[in-house]
Amino acid sequence: MGFGPRLPDNAPFTSSQRAWLDGFLAGWFGFEGDLVDQPPRAAPIDPSPPQDEAENFPWHDPTLSLDDRLVLAEGRRLERVLMAAMAQLDCGQCGYLCQTYAEAIACGAEKSLSRCVPGGKATSRKLRELIGSGLADPPAPPAVAAATASQPVPGDASDKPFTAVFRGAVCLNRPGSEKETRHVVFASEDGEGDFEVGDSLGIHARNAPELVAAIVERLGAKPETPVLSPDGIERSLAEALSEACEIRRPSDQAIEVLASRALDRNESAVLQAIAEGYPGAGPEDFDLLDLLEGFPSARPPLSELISALEPLRPRLYSIASSPRHTRAEIHLTVAAIRYEKRARSRMGVASTFLADRVATGDPVSVFVHRTPGFRLPASPDAPVIMIGPGTGIAPFRAFLQERRALGARGRNWLFFGNPRRRCDFLFEEELTAYHRDGLLTRLDLAFSRDQPSKVYVQHRMLESAAELWSWLEEGAHLYVCGDAQRMARDVAAGLDYIVAKQGRRAADAAKAYLARLAEEGRYQKDIY
Repeated sequence: MGFGPRLPDNAPFTSSQRAWLDGFLAGWFGFEGDLVDQPPRAAPIDPSPPQDEAENFPWHDPTLSLDDRLVLAEGRRLERVLMAAMAQLDCGQCGYLCQTYAEAIACGAEKSLSRCVPGGKATSRKLRELIGSGLADPPAPPAVAAATASQPVPGDASDKPFTAVFRGAVCLNRPGSEKETRHVVFASEDGEGDFEVGDSLGIHARNAPELVAAIVERLGAKPETPVLSPDGIERSLAEALSEACEIRRPSDQAIEVLASRALDRNESAVLQAIAEGYPGAGPEDFDLLDLLEGFPSARPPLSELISALEPLRPRLYSIASSPRHTRAEIHLTVAAIRYEKRARSRMGVASTFLADRVATGDPVSVFVHRTPGFRLPASPDAPVIMIGPGTGIAPFRAFLQERRALGARGRNWLFFGNPRRRCDFLFEEELTAYHRDGLLTRLDLAFSRDQPSKVYVQHRMLESAAELWSWLEEGAHLYVCGDAQRMARDVAAGLDYIVAKQGRRAADAAKAYLARLAEEGRYQKDIY
């Protein structure tokens, strides 16, 4: 029996539809492995907004599973349960923070349940379930709803872009690497692009021209056909799809438009199931072209489809330089996303825009995203522990440059990891020089594939548990940057173990110790 996706038992289809759909989905997916296996995305930054002192949010931790977060929110008001269903990254990609997005949904100010990009279908499906459970609060008065919807995202400056000049994107990996990590450099004019270490840079990228051309062809339209973009500006169809529409992750509203216009009843049914987030009804990483190819009877009017797409979101990257070290420049560390799936090349929107489609000297629209919750300690004497494998090194390169420029006397300890030292040691010359001259007190490296047993940064932490605990007890500030679903969870578990064992504490007391560090601003995370 072939292994492939199947609809859940509670999906609303007849037995004949179910048989057709199961076969259709298996053929459409061209199943090659884990359906939810996705490459990493551009790293959104956690602005760690101040919370209401009268209320805590124990679920506001992206290392927790969705189910665990919902358990912690049991008994709370609807908007708090909705918040627990979010990805907890506060990345701003939805135009809100997790808390304010949930509040906007609960009061009726926000109708879209698919804005949480990191949470994906799991979040939108859970939001639909919660809203449909009968627990929803009465809609807020229009004035209240409008005020809720218009609350700004702390740190967000996407509406205040400036033009930076692209200086290049050198690959940091050597031959033999399976990764493609780019050191991207922008030049900014004096007075523009003012930032602090720990901030991130938003990139207004454009979609891949190959994807845009294929979508236009599938729609049977002409590239120059005028349409009204989601931002209200009239453009040609090709320009709208390139510059203004989120085609990499089509909105539920756009999928519903396709479902309503599909001439084939079976295609309409499966599109509706995808829009409603039924598990197994569609792969987690489909784009607009996948839908147009998989459901050929769905051809809505261009104006209806384009208006249902979300505006193209900027992508955020941690800034990898200090303004005191590289004046009038902004550096990034970007993982170029490229992979093959369902017989087609896939690529990240902004990462390949920077790697392939921008030439030296080109202007690029960017903005600085403030992240006050990810900052170096005020005291230059405070010790700093930084845990950042892969592209998670970005803010810590900036931290080290900043501490050097300020003459900070505090000790610095960096944990860095990647697959192979020979070809994946990012910024090797810089980091080893910092270690040699004493700026880096300790440099602990974990190259996972350089030995039979894989070694990651959390293993290096456990090997130095006693000293790490000593640094924390001496006032060290702890920083973690990297992937939320894998690395950050393993690092969090490692820290729990170290605090419990070295501090002779019970598990709950160890978690409370780390929670207190976070409240004091001594444990900060930039995870994505």
